[in-house]
Amino acid sequence: MSEQSSGRRVTANLGLTLDGRYHGPGGPGDFAAFAPYVTTEVARDQLARIWKDATTAVLGRINAEGFMGYWPPVAADEDADPRDRGYARWLTETEKVVFSTTLTEAPWERTRLVNAPVTDVVTELRSTGAGDILVNSSASLIKPLLAADMVDRLYLMIFPEIAGGGRRLFEDGLPATRWALAHQETGKLGEMAMVYDRAR
Repeated sequence: MSEQSSGRRVTANLGLTLDGRYHGPGGPGDFAAFAPYVTTEVARDQLARIWKDATTAVLGRINAEGFMGYWPPVAADEDADPRDRGYARWLTETEKVVFSTTLTEAPWERTRLVNAPVTDVVTELRSTGAGDILVNSSASLIKPLLAADMVDRLYLMIFPEIAGGGRRLFEDGLPATRWALAHQETGKLGEMAMVYDRAR
């Protein structure tokens, strides 16, 4: 039985190739198919869109380490694109919930470490506070939330490449669900920003 949405909205952000991969055949660090598109106007507009209503960022440890190693200096870089700076400031300043089985102390400010099922933690987050809960580019967390029908909005960047290997977001066994297109934009290179809301 699928869980109905209640309380705060749960959103998720991810980039995918045409064959549905969130990384290439070289493993989790293989983003060769994504590289030409991540700094386009459409991608940067989508980046600005994902955090606009969010007050909590949910991340896996690997993404958290990569993001917090890259984005904080961008927040202070006056030459950076304003959309990048806005996201960087938000990520640095917002509440972060990082899933890890190895970290014992949070290396970043405003961060809570958890080692529990993501569905339990997100259920708890939904019942307190206000604003969206953004599961930020962490497929290992988005997948179980999709399986539990707990995602209310999907922000997807679709890149016009076939990776030919790598992990897929939408695997067999997910519950059948219906989604409504809330926003769509296509860039000059054929990249597409899609926003889908769960139709309940």
